[in-house]
Formats: sequence, C-alpha cells, structure tokens
Amino acid sequence: MLQVQELLFIAIAGALLSFFWRLLFHPLSKFPGPTLAAMSNLPYFKWSVSGELHSKIQELHNRYGDVVRIRPNALTYRDAQAWVDIYGNLKPGKPSCSKDPEFYIPSSSGSAANLINSNDLDHTRQKRLLTHAFSDRSLREQESLIMGHIDTFISRLRDSAGGHVDNTPVDMIRWLNSLTFDIIGNLAFGEGFGCLERSGYHPWVENTFKSIKTGAFLRAFSIYPLIAILIRNIMPKRLIHKRLDHYRFSKDLVDKRLATTTSRPDFLFYVLRYNDERGMQTSEIHSNAALLIQAGSETTATALGACHFYLQKSPECYKTLVREIRTAFSSEADINALAVARLPYLNAVIEEGLRMYPPAPAIGPRVIPPGGAVVCGQFLPEGTSVSVAHYSTFCGLSNFAEPNSYHPERWLKSNNDPRFKNDKKEALQPFSFGPRACIGRNLAYTEMRLILSKMLWNFDITLDPRADQ
Repeated sequence: MLQVQELLFIAIAGALLSFFWRLLFHPLSKFPGPTLAAMSNLPYFKWSVSGELHSKIQELHNRYGDVVRIRPNALTYRDAQAWVDIYGNLKPGKPSCSKDPEFYIPSSSGSAANLINSNDLDHTRQKRLLTHAFSDRSLREQESLIMGHIDTFISRLRDSAGGHVDNTPVDMIRWLNSLTFDIIGNLAFGEGFGCLERSGYHPWVENTFKSIKTGAFLRAFSIYPLIAILIRNIMPKRLIHKRLDHYRFSKDLVDKRLATTTSRPDFLFYVLRYNDERGMQTSEIHSNAALLIQAGSETTATALGACHFYLQKSPECYKTLVREIRTAFSSEADINALAVARLPYLNAVIEEGLRMYPPAPAIGPRVIPPGGAVVCGQFLPEGTSVSVAHYSTFCGLSNFAEPNSYHPERWLKSNNDPRFKNDKKEALQPFSFGPRACIGRNLAYTEMRLILSKMLWNFDITLDPRADQ
C-alpha cells in the first residue's frame, strides 16, 4: 500500500506535468496570455469572484492583442469578425458553436431550461414562440403600457425633485430601476411591481439583485464541479433561497396571469395566442418569465444611467441632445416610439453609452463544435471555449478611435470627422449576435429612447459632484 508521502508526491508530480503540458504542448499553447492562466483556471476564478473579469480581460487584450488565452482551454477575442465566426451560423451542414455548459449553469431551483441555458433545439422552439411577444407589431400594441409607466415615472420624479428645496440630489439609478422593473413586470405578468408608486423597490426586486450576485458566484465555481457541490452545501442557505424565491415569485405571478382571461397585450397574451404542440410547457413559461424579469430590467436601467452620466460629463453633447428633443416635438404628447426612433443624435447617444458602459461587459462563452472550426483565420480544436469580450471589444483601439472618450457623433451618418472613418461599427454588439442574440433588443431601444426623450423634455439635469468620487 502506498504511503501518504508517496501519494502526495504522485499528486504533485501529476499536477506539475499537467501544468507543463498545458503551457508547452496544449493545442492553445501558441496563443498569447498570462503564463499562470495557461496552466490553471485559478486566475480566471479569481477575476470572476472579485467582479473584475471584464476589466482584467481588457487589460490582457491591451497587452497581448486581439486574441488572449484566459484559461487553459479558453480564448477571448476583440476582433469584430469573431462575432460572426463564434456566434453566427456556420456553413450549411456544419454545427454551430454551442453554449459553454461551465458558464451557463442550470438554475438552482431545478426549473425547466429557459432561453439562456436551453439546448439548441429547445432554444429554437422557445424563441419561435417568444419572438411574437417582441415583434414590431406587439411593441406597437404594448406602447401604451410602456408610456403609462414612463408618465408615472416623470410625475413621481417631478414630485421628488420639487420636494427637495435644499437641492438634495435624486438617486437616478434607483428611479430608473424602479421604472424598468415596473415596465417589465407589467409586460411579463400583466401587473407592475408598484415600485414607482411606493418610491422604493418591491421586496422581490431587492431579492432579484441578490439573486444575480449569487448566480455569478456559483458560475465561477462551476469550473470546479466537486468544489461547486461543496460550496452549494456550505454557503449560507439564505443566498440559495434568494434564487429559489426569485423563481417561486415569478412562478406565482405567471400562474395568476394564466388564470386570467384578458386581451391586454402583455407577453403571455402572445405566448398563449401562438402556443401549440410545438410551443412551451407551463414549466418553461415559468422559467422564461423569471429570466425576462432579470434580463429586461436592471440592464436597461444600467444603460440609461450610463447615458445620463456621460452626457453630464460632456456638456456640449448634453446640449445637443436636449436641443434635438425639444425642437423635434411641439408638445410632450407628440413624443412616441416611432417619432423618437427617427432622432439621429438620440440614437447616437444610446449607441455610444452602450459602447462605453455595456450592461453585460464580460463574456458569453461558446464551445467549438466537433471537427473543429476556424475563428478569425485560425483553426481551433473541438471543445475549445471561445468568446468575444464585450468591454474589450467596444473600448478597443483596434475597433474604435479614441475608445475611452465619449463621442456620440461617431454614430451619425452625417458625420465627416476623419477620426472616426475607420471605426469598425460592426464590433458593437451589446445584445450579442446570431441566433441566440437577445430577443429584447427592440424593446430595450424603445424604452431607452422614450425614457431619455421624456426626461430631457421635462427636466434640466445636472450631475451631483459626488458622482465622480
């Protein structure tokens, strides 16, 4: 029988040989990146749990170039072509890259798969049905619901700002989150959360933020399956319960809505109208509703907050946008989804805000299919985890001139500034790319345009000096 010392020696020797092979002989050994990241998953794990993954990847791209090895079997890109090669459809007869199961982990609630973590067949089936709820036609029918919440937001914001005679600042991020949660709640379940009415978050909204953080923590541990199981067993039960409560609450609201017959154009109205034997089971409707609340609320509020921040840091841009909005409409009643979509500078402001501060800043990994595939001109073996790093790509000098400066004019068709003539605008894909791109893109743009237009029509906004601290 082997002694403890001998077992320890074998384990250490095995680990060293594994590190040596990954560094020098692994199929990805030709790609640049930190030495420790090439040998071990530990650096990636640290970046993930500390919340610095997006900024660390940007740092590595600035040091090593357009492709970086961030894990022994993982590469990130900031080349615009990578969007097509990784997330787009490959040639007929060849499989596309699938989602990396180490990143898109199953729900803690044991719920059915949703659009994010489902396989390709289930995703196609679910997306076919949900696409009806996000079509241009449905958005036009839902516009009155959205505008109703925005009008309430403007009214409550006016009351709040007017009540601060001592110029106490208003927490715009909190107000924007309240608005977007109320909107998505109404669209998903047929009723809002009442955040605007109570001037504060619904308890479930507070819980949603904590659920997102817990999910990110668990995702980082998923690269070590045995440790992940241990962590799930020893981490405070209240954290796991937050994720379970999020699902249960959304499930209860869906069941309540399913028991109601209405012609009101919310998401479930369209889902139920087109549901058939190829549609979604009730359990899948539950899980997708929980997903939509997270994906369609905080992200939009974050993008709006970024737009306001950068506008305030760029007074001329702010003045230009205010002038465009206030001259385009003779009265506030003229502001509608179709009209604001035609405002060029407003759309440029939103694009530049998404570029500099993307709500999803890190990565959405895919796995190279059987037989391997070519990404950005280089062949990669099957099983390789690949992704486009959002923040690195959007703020990369190889894609955009003056990438760390706020220049909405780069997005204007009328712009003739030679500084931006070589910008690779196709590199900006904040909603991802290809068949698994976010289906809420049109809704998000509609909300952002309407909210920004309504706010800047009604208010003169200045940035609290402490926002820079």
